[in-house]
Amino acid sequence: MKKWFAVIGNPISHSLSPNMHDTWLKQLNIDASYIPIHVEQDQLEQAVESLKLLGCSGWNVTVPFKEAIIPFLDDVDDSAKGIGAVNTVVRTLDNKYVGYNTDGLGFIESLGYILPEHNILLIGAGGAARGIAHAFERLGFTQITIANRTLEKAIVLVDELQTGQALTLDEAENNLNKFDIIIQTTPLGMKSSEASLPIQLNRLKENAIVADIVYNPLVTPFIEEAKKYNVRTINGLGMLVHQGALAFSYWNGVIPDTDGMIQQLIEQIGGNYVNR
Repeated sequence: MKKWFAVIGNPISHSLSPNMHDTWLKQLNIDASYIPIHVEQDQLEQAVESLKLLGCSGWNVTVPFKEAIIPFLDDVDDSAKGIGAVNTVVRTLDNKYVGYNTDGLGFIESLGYILPEHNILLIGAGGAARGIAHAFERLGFTQITIANRTLEKAIVLVDELQTGQALTLDEAENNLNKFDIIIQTTPLGMKSSEASLPIQLNRLKENAIVADIVYNPLVTPFIEEAKKYNVRTINGLGMLVHQGALAFSYWNGVIPDTDGMIQQLIEQIGGNYVNR
């Protein structure tokens, strides 16, 4: 039977995943298709049962269902247990459906060559920050700092990791030159005025990496500010592509072309941003 994959969410029409996965399937001559499925908020359980009944080969999960889907799956991998969120579902050989989370690992892949000794600053303590922080921890990174407007939320995440430290945004800003990689995960990085950025970047360490998990726009105000200091900047497009590539490999046993896909999506979005 022909394989088919899907992405479920609400809304879903904006998703770049169908185009991305269909392109990879064609490039690798895999006889399969990938479709977007809009799921109503109160119909998730029925949607999951339908996907199982119809023999879906695997699917991605986007907002608002990453946490809510867990009770409806047969099992959950360690990559998703720690953060309580699933973004990829894999059908096993015995027709069980297992949840994984590739978001954090996908983001780390987008950074390129980094070392466990690097000092990491994560700005924010929400779901995205949790996924990335747990992925770093699983890969052996121990110097992980969580900075958040509400310090208590940062402390909770650090306690989950059992490593690192929690800081206020002001404390992070004052100690910015200690960090090798700064990752912005909050909505504050989207606001247009410099004063509304989560932290000011004038204390950036030379050769630091500054990342924002947002990919549309390709250059967020946070990234635009970081560029003034001639450091390497990374937007969220690489995270989108690499997390998708990991999901693709779980389903099909092969890693697709990520570099070509990033360039294709840059052209599709209409930007001229290039990671430096």
